[in-house]
Amino acid sequence: MIKFIPNKIALITMLAACAVILVSMGLRQTFGLFFNAFEEGLNCTRTEFGLAIGIQMLFWGLFAPIFGLVADKFGGSKTLIIGFIIFGLGIYMLYSGPNTGIYFQISLGVLVGTALGATAMSVPVSEVGKHFSNEQRTIATGIVTAAASIGYFLAPLFTKYTLSTTGWEQTLIYFLYFIFFGGVASLFILPKKQEFELKKEENQNFTEVLTEAFLHKGYVLLVLGFFVCGFQITLVGTHIPGYMQDKGLGGWSATIILSLIGLFNIIGTLGMGYLGTKYSKKKLLSILYALRALVIFIFIFSPASIFSAVFFGCTFGVLWLSTVPPTNGIVAQIFGTKNLSFLFGIVFLSHQVGAFAGAYLGGYFFDNFGSYDYAWYIAIALSIFAVAVHLPINEKPIIRQKINA
Repeated sequence: MIKFIPNKIALITMLAACAVILVSMGLRQTFGLFFNAFEEGLNCTRTEFGLAIGIQMLFWGLFAPIFGLVADKFGGSKTLIIGFIIFGLGIYMLYSGPNTGIYFQISLGVLVGTALGATAMSVPVSEVGKHFSNEQRTIATGIVTAAASIGYFLAPLFTKYTLSTTGWEQTLIYFLYFIFFGGVASLFILPKKQEFELKKEENQNFTEVLTEAFLHKGYVLLVLGFFVCGFQITLVGTHIPGYMQDKGLGGWSATIILSLIGLFNIIGTLGMGYLGTKYSKKKLLSILYALRALVIFIFIFSPASIFSAVFFGCTFGVLWLSTVPPTNGIVAQIFGTKNLSFLFGIVFLSHQVGAFAGAYLGGYFFDNFGSYDYAWYIAIALSIFAVAVHLPINEKPIIRQKINA
């Protein structure tokens, strides 16, 4: 197991990142379960709730490259601690109120979204990726992403239980305890050991990094493709409780789906991490998006039942965050790891723009047309688009001139 880990610093950082992402992504996965409580207690409509989650996704994306830049310059540990402080502020504001209207959008949308930009996915995954070689990086990032899957599995079960027994206010207090734990774990995100060989990338400024990336056709295509991932997983994560309720399967059916997604995504992310060391990452991504289209098609056109819920949770779970290891791996493989948190943060911004669209349009279509069908159709069409845009990507590293150390 330890053979692919280069040193103790890499091991400690990887384990700490697992704890960080388990907390941040686990809590993020539960927000859809709060809708019924917010609808009853705060008179929140699906459009308002979808807008808040959409704003959350958008701010998550906007701040991912900003926090990525901070992490590349000042270190991942400091960046993550700042993120968890903001996370705690957002949850406390949602708990203490006023939690309607613009305040609801600020707490659940702006503050939590900003915090996720630091704590969820791009920074912890990229900080781990910096410690590993191109050959082993997808395995390491797959392990970290699998930790998010464990959070995805456990957090909905815990949240559903506490919502039904203690109410949403007390559930948010429990969230604050988890956020504190995430902040402590952030202290152990350690910088990579200094290397003596310097390349041109070491002296690149912000403008040069950005220009180099967007002049690379493959990077642009990767940015476009990750939009699709964001749309699909946020549509599911936000609106699957409402969708199942409208199909006559309320109660625990949505919780079963979300938990199974988390459980089976452990298999998906670890499997994709391994496959990324053996096969072309762009081809793996195209296959993954094609399978997403097939799974969604079968789910929405099958009779609603516990069986269909279990089928969707298991199959879509395998495909859920499996996009992350190969996507992050392609960025690192092309551009190196010096600015990985920043460059992957920009790719993740596209993901979150898609997430905003998925969260908002799901609620919009239901409130105006009484159905989520149009949102599902868009998700299928976007999968076909993603299959096409990933295939032309050139995965070869760019060649930079070495400079004297």
